[in-house]
Amino acid sequence: MPSIVPIPDSPIRDDSSGVIKLTNCLLVKNNALVPQDLWISSATGKILNGQEILYSYRAAPEQIVDLGGRILSPGLIDTQLNGAYGFDFSVIPSEREGGASAYAKGVSRVNRSLVATGVTSYLPTLTSQLPSVYQTALPFLGPSGTTRDASLGSESLGAHCEGPFLSPTKNGIHNTSVLRTPGVDNSISSLESCYGASNLTSPSPISLITLAPELPGALSSIPSLTSHGIRVSIGHSEATYEEAKSAIKAGCSMITHLFNAMRPLHHRNPGIFGLLGTPSSSITKPYFGIIADGIHLHPTSIKIAWNAHPDGLVLVTDAMRLAGMPDGTYEWTNGSKIIKQGALLTLEENVTF
Repeated sequence: MPSIVPIPDSPIRDDSSGVIKLTNCLLVKNNALVPQDLWISSATGKILNGQEILYSYRAAPEQIVDLGGRILSPGLIDTQLNGAYGFDFSVIPSEREGGASAYAKGVSRVNRSLVATGVTSYLPTLTSQLPSVYQTALPFLGPSGTTRDASLGSESLGAHCEGPFLSPTKNGIHNTSVLRTPGVDNSISSLESCYGASNLTSPSPISLITLAPELPGALSSIPSLTSHGIRVSIGHSEATYEEAKSAIKAGCSMITHLFNAMRPLHHRNPGIFGLLGTPSSSITKPYFGIIADGIHLHPTSIKIAWNAHPDGLVLVTDAMRLAGMPDGTYEWTNGSKIIKQGALLTLEENVTF
């Protein structure tokens, strides 16, 4: 839970305590759900010390909210959200459809809808695309900063560019025709030409870039990116354990959807997964995303990762534009169709009856 803050010194009027009491709820504390009331300031939204309130306030709570036994937790953060509610962050509407203006409205629609799921902030994720897509979309996806209006729903913490500097043999759903290599000139000029030079300067609308560190020029680009406040993640990669370790030493701090789209664990070369078992005296162990939807990973694989580095596990949805949409059949890229059944998406041609 967030840190408890002290009661403000300013006096409270007798007719208004300025306090909201949330009762009949379960609070997330360490690894347990604890039945306990929570008190917050109606003026600041900050958590207050319930014991001090009982002795310091002369009036009853301004409002009592009975949560009916529900879980009360801090807002969730999703570091990998490709789209939702029919909107895809990687698709720019045509001019006939409204172009950049329609794109901005789509982002706003996702924000207003997503907050109802408990996700209060996220990294809108762009898959591998042509440079024109990044350069059009990124200005709309930067961090909201201190000017954020909470009534607008969920907020962006900056874009996650998942590509296009990925291994063509571990492309997943990424189109191999748009994949690139960073180059070998020890600069980030290739990245600048892709994302736009202005989008790689501080403050950048990009918070995270996923790349394959074994590609030519990838390692040398990592320190330049981190110097601009952009975190770098290893993903969609054929990297060996040694190459992955070099990437961490160069400044990478995360692994994108661990186990998926990367060289599998082998007893003679543990690959990227081996970073979780490396002594902390040797490297700073990375955070790692996990898609725990019961489809992408076996539950035992998740337990192995958790036991190896419990402080590094980050749950992500990797959700696509059909998230939040009703079940049914939807048009997809290249003329294909996708059948949505709950959380499961299947290409129509792969469905067996």
